[in-house]
Amino acid sequence: MAVSASLRAFLDQAIDYAGMFPPCALALEPALRNQASYVRSPEAWMLNGFVLRLEQFDAARQLLSEFDPHRPLRVAALGPKTTNADAFLDGLGKAETAIRSFSRSDVDLFSVSHLEIFLSDDVDPASLKGARAIVGELPVFWEAPPERAEQTIALIAGHNSGAEVAKFGYKLRTGGVTADAFPTSAQIACALVTAATHQLPIKFTAGLHHPIRQFRDEVKTKMHGFLNVLGAGVLAAEHQWDADQAVTMLEDEDPRSFSFTDDSFAWRDWRIDTERLQYRRKFVKSFGSCSFDEPRDDLRALNLL
Repeated sequence: MAVSASLRAFLDQAIDYAGMFPPCALALEPALRNQASYVRSPEAWMLNGFVLRLEQFDAARQLLSEFDPHRPLRVAALGPKTTNADAFLDGLGKAETAIRSFSRSDVDLFSVSHLEIFLSDDVDPASLKGARAIVGELPVFWEAPPERAEQTIALIAGHNSGAEVAKFGYKLRTGGVTADAFPTSAQIACALVTAATHQLPIKFTAGLHHPIRQFRDEVKTKMHGFLNVLGAGVLAAEHQWDADQAVTMLEDEDPRSFSFTDDSFAWRDWRIDTERLQYRRKFVKSFGSCSFDEPRDDLRALNLL
């Protein structure tokens, strides 16, 4: 079936393939083989980066024969987790060196779309200024726990203020392999609304394998749906929602609430036209998933693909 224009805008480059991470936890070579097949699939338009730890860059360079200049390896680089601001800046310097080295060779076969790195508790505006001096124009998504989302987003937004393009964004962890790894809907809503208020780019990782929120026995809890989360992100920004309204959408488990046409995306009575959706997606970026098959299979089951 033909994909509606609004669904294409909604999911354009929305999935960072993280096949080496739990629960899939593949080795590098099979994960890269999967990525090579995905970039040749009819749904390649949904793919964003291949999530790759910095320490695996050299090994990945030896496995680029699966890619070509028309279908290069696009990498979402994952930096180290550090515990204080000094180690944070040191780790960031090493990350930038690795990325620059990686990007100098075989430029037709791969590129680094952005860096994702954990933000230690004591990072302040001066640290972020130092970070910008290190990474230059590379887009970076800073991860902090859901309970620190509001203050972290405000910190990053303060750094971005005055910049023509917001190169720093926030990364929110939306799940894991155990029930306690999943933030509440209220925590996600707070992050979405705060990011929308500051027009700060936000991305997500883990726990968003399925389009619609649902209970999953493998994690013994309800997993958030990626249509719920991305949709609440764009609609909250477009219609100046408060967090309570965003929670209502995040907790909707009825696929019939979501509709996609060429002209617009709608959830219940809330609507955004396709052109505005494309604009809002510049700030509601992507989500990491260890599976590219599950999201597509579920979308087909919903007759959306």
